[in-house]
Amino acid sequence: MAAPLLHDSVWFQQQKYESAEAVYWQKICSTSGKALAGSASASSSSLKTNIVQARKQIQNALKDIWNYPNGPCDSTGGAMDPTVVKRIESLEKENKEMKKKAADMQALVKRLEDRISALEKQGGGKVVAAPAKPAPAPVAVSKDKPDDDDDDFDVFGSQSEDDEEDEVKKKRVEEYKAKKSKKPELIAKSSIILEVKPWDDETDLKVMEASVRSVEKDGLLWGASKLVDIAFGLKKLQICCVVEDEKISVEELIEEITENFEEYVQSVDVAAFNKI
Repeated sequence: MAAPLLHDSVWFQQQKYESAEAVYWQKICSTSGKALAGSASASSSSLKTNIVQARKQIQNALKDIWNYPNGPCDSTGGAMDPTVVKRIESLEKENKEMKKKAADMQALVKRLEDRISALEKQGGGKVVAAPAKPAPAPVAVSKDKPDDDDDDFDVFGSQSEDDEEDEVKKKRVEEYKAKKSKKPELIAKSSIILEVKPWDDETDLKVMEASVRSVEKDGLLWGASKLVDIAFGLKKLQICCVVEDEKISVEELIEEITENFEEYVQSVDVAAFNKI
């Protein structure tokens, strides 16, 4: 067990040992009073020996206190709490680390100060700026040398080259248009599920379906159909169709079905609409 306060000059139990020493001397005086009265020389020698023995006993007691099995004792005579000892050790460790960091910071500041002073000495008390890069020298153009480009300029030759480039561009444009015209255009289509509701349960659903399928238009293709129960024996017709968006309008198709077959059809709703 570490003893952080072992080397400190602090005596926590001074009063206790002083009172113990006083009691000890009272006992010594009471037991040796007759011997002291009989012989002064003998009493003086025995007193010295008793003082030496008492000092040795006190020193041994102090050693026993610091060598207590559970660590050093506190002011009450009991062993100190191990957590307190650990806390003291951690504080001492932190104190050493803080002192080390402070010393490092002082050394760093000292180096910076030396560096700044050296720079100031070099620049005559001013911070020396980095030298600017010299600007590139302008290229001198000789006026005595004639311009050969003007003499070699061929009017007819340049015109012929421009005509050839224009012809090449025209050919490429025509080829691109021809390729584009051969590609089939994509036709936007939609898959729709219509819900056709009759007036009542007495309506002939087969006749109603045949009437709906009798609607023929360019871009309209009827698909599968089925009957779906609504309530109380009443059923509705669900029929699928595929339409071309540019040719067929869904609103016009629904309006045509409801107007032409109003004796069978009460209403038409769109149950599903998906782009193909």
